[in-house]
Amino acid sequence: MSDERAAAIDVRDAVKRYGDFTALKRISLSIADNEFFTLLGPSGCGKTTLLRMIAGFEDVTEGAIFLFGDEIETLPPHKRPVNTVFQNYALFPHMTVQENVGFGLEMLGRSRAEARARAGEMLEMVQLSQFAARKPAQLSGGQQQRVALARALAPQPKVLLLDEPLSALDLKLRKAMQLELKHLQRDTGITFIFVTHDQEEALTMSDRIAVMSAGEVQQLGTARDIYERPRNMFVADFIGETNLLEVHVDRIAEGRALCHLGGGHALSCDAVDGVGVGARVHLSVRPERLALSAAAQGDESLAGTVREHVFVGTDITTLVDLAGGISLRVRSANSARASAQMFEPGAAVHVTMEQGAGRLLVD
Repeated sequence: MSDERAAAIDVRDAVKRYGDFTALKRISLSIADNEFFTLLGPSGCGKTTLLRMIAGFEDVTEGAIFLFGDEIETLPPHKRPVNTVFQNYALFPHMTVQENVGFGLEMLGRSRAEARARAGEMLEMVQLSQFAARKPAQLSGGQQQRVALARALAPQPKVLLLDEPLSALDLKLRKAMQLELKHLQRDTGITFIFVTHDQEEALTMSDRIAVMSAGEVQQLGTARDIYERPRNMFVADFIGETNLLEVHVDRIAEGRALCHLGGGHALSCDAVDGVGVGARVHLSVRPERLALSAAAQGDESLAGTVREHVFVGTDITTLVDLAGGISLRVRSANSARASAQMFEPGAAVHVTMEQGAGRLLVD
């Protein structure tokens, strides 16, 4: 865990098999109380399977799962103090918004009056009080999503599980809901475990992220740790955009590694455990950590030629070809100053990496 808070969820050597296929391979991780924790990875990586095991919808083949110290995998889903928000919201179309939010409370034995009062509180929290008497079909997608959240939060679960709940929303609404979800998590103090394949979504909301691939956790850490210090090629390539350069480690001294790129180019970066002299590995450099200039800005400036510019609204990506068949992407913010200093395609330039921007990858 990232601090001294109690563990809300402990997954210990969890394995999930379907016949001969192993969907999860000895997953161990600890999720702190009141943490916004994200399981991130491509389709088929095992993230939803792990979420469903925590919810009780899938059995654990091997290993154990604990909730606040109590082993829970033998408990049926309805007896676990967790709730799940699904991709499709699963609202009852014949019920009003208020009835949808209060339904689960009545199923738990709360009186109708108590359920109605609690539903009113939750609708106020998600800013939908004025829609209490409407049916789900009368709401927008974002409003339906907030109703599903209010319903899941109403019983005050110890943990809320969210299985790609924003994927059906358009881009602008999805970004707005990301902030709303984070604020809800802070306001309620409930542990959120969020599943997504969207890297930007994970970076925006999460206290910590577990990046998954092929049934394994590739890296676990804060958004900044994972983005700035990816452990391996999968994480570096999956999280955001990066330049992956094949390098040979020529020398390591005083915590710095001198790397040869081919084509007569060399760069130095921080040394990492597991990569020694003579290793042939990859160096990851984020495009925004590179800069262009007409003249060399030091011994490690890389001479190249501008191939083209790619305009993406907020940013401009410049593709630069170096000797030896190496290509780099350099990203700068879209501004009047940047536009005035833009090099034309075919121009000779030098590419300089910020201090500490290069990251050697273990595998």
